[in-house]
Amino acid sequence: MKLFASLLIAAALVAPVFSAHANEPAAKAAKPDLVKGEASFTAVCAACHGADGNSGTPANPKLAQQHPDYIVKQLQEFKSGKRANAIMSGMVAALSDDDMKNIAAWVGSKTAKTGFAKDKELVTLGERIYRGGIADRQIPACAGCHAPNGAGIPSQYPRLSGQHAEYAVAQLTSFRDGGRKNSLQMTQVAAKMNDREIKAVADYIAGLR
Repeated sequence: MKLFASLLIAAALVAPVFSAHANEPAAKAAKPDLVKGEASFTAVCAACHGADGNSGTPANPKLAQQHPDYIVKQLQEFKSGKRANAIMSGMVAALSDDDMKNIAAWVGSKTAKTGFAKDKELVTLGERIYRGGIADRQIPACAGCHAPNGAGIPSQYPRLSGQHAEYAVAQLTSFRDGGRKNSLQMTQVAAKMNDREIKAVADYIAGLR
C-alpha cells in the first residue's frame, strides 16, 4: 500500500513537468536570410531570371514579387523530379531547403515589372475566360484562385500578374499535354482548353496589374 501511495505521489510530481513542456510553443522556424538569398540568387538564378527577378527572356518566368512559399515548392519539386525540367533540375541539385527559402524570400521581396497584352482580339477573349471561365465546358474562372488582379493567394496559388505570355502559354500547354504534372487542379483545367484559349488567357495575364 505504501508503495502504491509513493507511486501516486511521484506521478503527481512528474505530471506538471510534462504538462509544462507540452504547453511550450513550438520553436519558431529560422527566418530566411535575405543576404544569403541575394548571393545565391545572383550566383544560380540571375542569368536566366534577371538580376532582380524580372526576367528579360519571355521563355523564363518573372520571379519578382512571387509568393515565397510557391517558389520554394517549385524548387523542391524540380529537385525531387516531381516537376520535370532538365535545366532547373540541374540548377537546384545542390540547393538545400534553407537555400531555397532564402532565395525565395529575397526574390519575392523584389517588385515585379508590369507587362502588357499584345493582341486586342485575343485579350478580350482572355479577359472573359480569366474572369468568368467557360461555363458550358466547366472551365472555372482563373480569378477564382489567382485573384481578379492576378496577385494570387499566398501559400496556395501563384501570382500571375505581368507574367510573360510566352511562358504562361508554355506552362498551360504543358499542363494540358501531360508534360507538367505537379498540379492536378491545373491539369484538369488546362485539359479543357484549346490553343487559342490558352494564348488568350496568357496574353491577358501579361497585361494584368
